[in-house]
Amino acid sequence: MRAPPFVLATTLVAALVTPAFAENSMTRATHLYAGMWVTDDGRIRHELLAGGRYVEARGTRESAYQGRYEVRGTRIEYWDDTGFTADGSFVDADTLHHGGMVLRRRARPSAPPQP
Repeated sequence: MRAPPFVLATTLVAALVTPAFAENSMTRATHLYAGMWVTDDGRIRHELLAGGRYVEARGTRESAYQGRYEVRGTRIEYWDDTGFTADGSFVDADTLHHGGMVLRRRARPSAPPQP
């Protein structure tokens, strides 16, 4: 006898949500690196949201890229919603090296830089 589809789906979801995944989700939600990270010229802005999502602004494009991220120790990995991946490392609590750029922790800027 076959199990109904909803039973199979429930079993699959239960198998995927392990204690390790739940712990990792909590770590992402409360890590100390959440917030706004900006290049010194203000052109690139990464907002690391507490729930493990990010929004990257470039110049006047406020949502140029979006996706998810994970922080493990001082390493960060990004998965853009379009499939692009990237990584970086936090040098200290206020400096992020990513893709050849240096980003620093900042309060959310009120307006993007003018071209």
